[in-house]
Amino acid sequence: MAVPTTGATTEALPAIIAQIDAGHFQAANAAIDAALAKPGLDATERERLTFQRERMRRIRLDFSLDADAARARVRKQIPDLTDAEFARWDRAGLFEHLTIDGRTCYFNRAPGNLFRLSEEARQRRAVQTPFDDGPNEILNDHHRAVRREALASGRTGVAPNRVEVTQTLTVDADAVPAGETVRAWIPYPRAIPGQQEGIQLVGSAPAGARIAPESALQRTAYLEKKAVAGQPTVFSITYDVTVLAQYHRIDPARVTAEQITPALAPYVAERPPHIVFTDDLRAFSRKVVGDEKDPYRIAQKLFAAVDRIPWAGAREYSTLSNISDYTLHAGHGDCGEQTLLLMTLLRLNGIPTRWQSGWIFSDASYNNIHDWGQLYLPPYGWVPMDVTFGQLQPASGDDPALRWFYLGGLDAYRIAFNDDFSQPFVPAKTFPRSETVDSQRGEVEWKGGNLYFDQWDYHFDWHTVPAQGRSDN
Repeated sequence: MAVPTTGATTEALPAIIAQIDAGHFQAANAAIDAALAKPGLDATERERLTFQRERMRRIRLDFSLDADAARARVRKQIPDLTDAEFARWDRAGLFEHLTIDGRTCYFNRAPGNLFRLSEEARQRRAVQTPFDDGPNEILNDHHRAVRREALASGRTGVAPNRVEVTQTLTVDADAVPAGETVRAWIPYPRAIPGQQEGIQLVGSAPAGARIAPESALQRTAYLEKKAVAGQPTVFSITYDVTVLAQYHRIDPARVTAEQITPALAPYVAERPPHIVFTDDLRAFSRKVVGDEKDPYRIAQKLFAAVDRIPWAGAREYSTLSNISDYTLHAGHGDCGEQTLLLMTLLRLNGIPTRWQSGWIFSDASYNNIHDWGQLYLPPYGWVPMDVTFGQLQPASGDDPALRWFYLGGLDAYRIAFNDDFSQPFVPAKTFPRSETVDSQRGEVEWKGGNLYFDQWDYHFDWHTVPAQGRSDN
C-alpha cells in the first residue's frame, strides 16, 4: 500500500508502518485507533489505515512458530540437532524471526530456508535430497538451441512452444455464506509480440469469463459464482498460448547511455513503497559498481551481485513495507524480491527497468509462480532479465556467452500475466487484495470482504498442444 501524500494520515501512517515493521503491534493498533478517530478522513485514508491491521494479521500468519516449533521442524531433517547448534544458527541470522510485542516469532518457512542459506546445515541433513528447482535454472540444451536459432535466424523470438493451460481457483467450503456471490480473478496471459502470441480462450467454468483488455498490465479473467453450503466454490479457465524464447546477442561495445525520454522517465524513477533509493541502497550500489560508466557493464555487475543473494521462501509481499530494502538487508530473497532489488539498483544507475511475472513450467512435472523483469539497453531496446535464474555455468565446449543467457534472454517455458506490479484489475476489486504487488495465484472476494490465501487454493495444469492445433483430450 502506498503512503498517502495528503490528508489526515500524512503523518500518522508512516509511523504506524514503522511500528509494525519493528513488531510493536499494540502501539500500532493504538495509533490506528487515534488516526481513525480524527475528523475528515476520506474513504481512501480510512482503507489505508485499516489495511495496516490486516497487515498485522497476515504477519502473524507468516510468523506462526515459536522457538520450540522451529527446532522441531529442523529436527525432521537433522534428528540429532542440539539446542546449542540451533542457537548458533539463530544468532547468525539463519532463522528469520520477528519480535512481536516482546515475543519472538519465527517465520514459518525459516526451518526450510535454513538449508538454502547454510551449507553446514545442508550437510547435516540425515537424507540428502535435492531441492525442487526448475530445470532451466541449470544450463541445458534448450538454452543452447535458443541461442543457436537466434543467431542463425537474426530473430530475437525463437523456439515457439504452444501449450494449453487450465488454471483453477478453489474456495474452501463455507468460506462464503450459501447463496452469496463469490467474485474471482484468475491471471490471464498478455499478448506480447515475439514473446507470447496466439492467445485463445478455450473455455471457463462457470462460462462467460470476462477477459480484461490488452491494456490491463495485470491481466485477469473475471468470474462469478454463487456459494453452495458445504461445497467448495470452483472457478477455472482454459486457454492456448504460443510462448517464444528470447535471445538478444548484446555487444557491450554498442551499448550506449540512454537519453531519458518522457516515455522512459517512469522506468528510472523511484516508485514508493518498493522502489526507493535509500542511503543503504546507494552505498551498496557504489560498492558494486565502483567507477564503471558503461551501462551494460554496470548491469552485469549489479546482476551478478543480486544473483549472489541466495533464494529462499518469502513472506507474503503484502506484509512488506519496502521490498527492495527488505531484500538488501534480509540476506536472501525469492524471485520477486530479487527482481525488485535489481530493478531499484539499475534505476538508481540511470538504466530503465520494468517488471514482468507469471508462471513457469517444464516438459515434466515442474511448475511454479515466478517473477523476472526487463531493462532498456540502446540500441537493443527492452531486453529480458531473470536474476533468480542468474548466471548459468557453461560446460566445456560451450560458448562462454551462455553464462549471461538470462541478461538479455528467456526460455520458452514461462507465461507472463503481468507487465507491471501493483496495478488495478479490470473489473476493479472492491477490497484490498491478498497479493498487493504481484498477480499469479488469483484473487477472491464477496460482499463481506476479501478472501485471503488461507481460505482458498489454486492449481496450474498444462500440456503441449500438437503443431496442427489444440488437443481436445
